[in-house]
Amino acid sequence: MPPSSDPSPDPLRRHVGRGRGSTINPANRFVPVKLAVDPDAWSDNEDPAELPAPTTQFFDDDSASILSRNDSPDVPFTFGVNPYRGCEHGCAYCYARAYHDYLGWSSGLDFETKILVKRRAPELLRAELSKPTWQPTAIAFSGATDCYQPCERRFQLTRQCLEVALELRNPVGIVTKNRLVTRDLDLLRDFARWEGVNVLITLTSLDPDLARKLEPRAASPTTRLDTMRQLADAGIPVGVMIAPIIPGLTDHEIPSLLQAAADAGATAANRIVLRLPHTVKDLFTDWLDTHAPTKKARVLSRVRELRGGELNVSQWRTRMRGEGPHADNLHRLFEVARRRAGLVPSLPEPNVSAFRRPGGTQLDLL
Repeated sequence: MPPSSDPSPDPLRRHVGRGRGSTINPANRFVPVKLAVDPDAWSDNEDPAELPAPTTQFFDDDSASILSRNDSPDVPFTFGVNPYRGCEHGCAYCYARAYHDYLGWSSGLDFETKILVKRRAPELLRAELSKPTWQPTAIAFSGATDCYQPCERRFQLTRQCLEVALELRNPVGIVTKNRLVTRDLDLLRDFARWEGVNVLITLTSLDPDLARKLEPRAASPTTRLDTMRQLADAGIPVGVMIAPIIPGLTDHEIPSLLQAAADAGATAANRIVLRLPHTVKDLFTDWLDTHAPTKKARVLSRVRELRGGELNVSQWRTRMRGEGPHADNLHRLFEVARRRAGLVPSLPEPNVSAFRRPGGTQLDLL
């Protein structure tokens, strides 16, 4: 078939990425063979919108453990629970995309459309918390992918894990950008009675159009603010996580994001600066080409200013904050805006003293 008069693959890519954060599937860095769509598989007479869009597939994950241990000084928790691998939210910037490479898939569309489901998560969590060696400590939900992504409505693994933690009175911390967390207000209220929970709602932008392109299947900014209000009204300690701050694209919104969160009932605020590990930098660069071409040069230039001339660095203590004059200015802006909004740096530490070991008395450890 003769080549199209328009050499750009954009019509097909726009179709393939319809409703997704990524339009491409970059090569897996561990696999030498790359599968690609044959550009001759569709003709000039076909409308890309009529071709089947990629659908989400779910696969059973037979992991033998559920608690992931974190040793990084950049992350304020030791143990996390991730009921799912991959995330339907499809956030264009998500650093967790790179983990899909370890599964033999791609960090692009595969990350959004091939979701591994840990159906044994509740029983595995119960087994971990029941061990005599378990020292009660707050468990983060999730630490990688969002525990309240859309498929949680179907599988309810996050809720079942919370039920286990509540029964044993092990405290939890939740980070999400999905309104579905309000489904579990009954459980969260019970946690809150003994100071066993806090929740952070992630905000990236108040611009609904930008948010829809950056985070295509996540809740809108207005919905997230309403979620904060519902949590706060229910007596749940709630804060805001401004993440990621994207230099040259969303950093100017920091004051308005923090004030909006405070008005919605948040009492604490923290932030993470954009990270682009491995193929995520290629995905985000492609996203800029597609959705913000006039801002691409400025965004990438400012990211490099934060990263010593690179698009990403992996060193602890700097990878989530950046360094240099521009990073210092960004963090000063955040701190000033945080104080003006009346927010503190962090929510209270959850109470670990209420833990009760199965078959024993409360806090047998003491």
